[in-house]
Amino acid sequence: MKFVIVGKNIDVTQGLKTAVEDKIGKLEKYFNPDTEVHVTLSVEKERQKIEVTIPVKGSIIRSEQVSNDMYVSIDLVEEIIERQLKKYKNKLVDQQQSAGFFKQEFIEKDYMDEEEIKIIRSKKFDIKPMYPEDACIQMELLGHSFFVFCNAETDQVNVVYKRKGNTYGLIEPEA
Repeated sequence: MKFVIVGKNIDVTQGLKTAVEDKIGKLEKYFNPDTEVHVTLSVEKERQKIEVTIPVKGSIIRSEQVSNDMYVSIDLVEEIIERQLKKYKNKLVDQQQSAGFFKQEFIEKDYMDEEEIKIIRSKKFDIKPMYPEDACIQMELLGHSFFVFCNAETDQVNVVYKRKGNTYGLIEPEA
């Protein structure tokens, strides 16, 4: 695996670099040697955050973890990515999207679905045209973390969602 490690508001010391390469390097058993791993370490006040992104053809494997200690964050992110890999392996291989990025032994080995995805409820509702700001208000009134609506400006289905720090995001389809 090839590591690209950058720091935001933190100097990436040799100790941190070694910890990242050792811990995330354990995932090497799943990937081909030329797989690139992008790691961003950042510090904001007491928050020690690591973001790991592994681009594979047609998909991205990504996780971020925050704690008071960067080494704890590094440990947590490795566990999450390994769990994601095992969980989504069958889907990735079935779709043949990124099978070329993974080692053959990983593809051939069967893993038990630890957390099989099950849709337990389905909802249908009318989508009324509204502005994104109005959709945010509606989302707050409902107490939800996202809201699907028809954008009155573009006449397309959009989603507003709550972000960290009491901010909002808007998801729009590309033209």
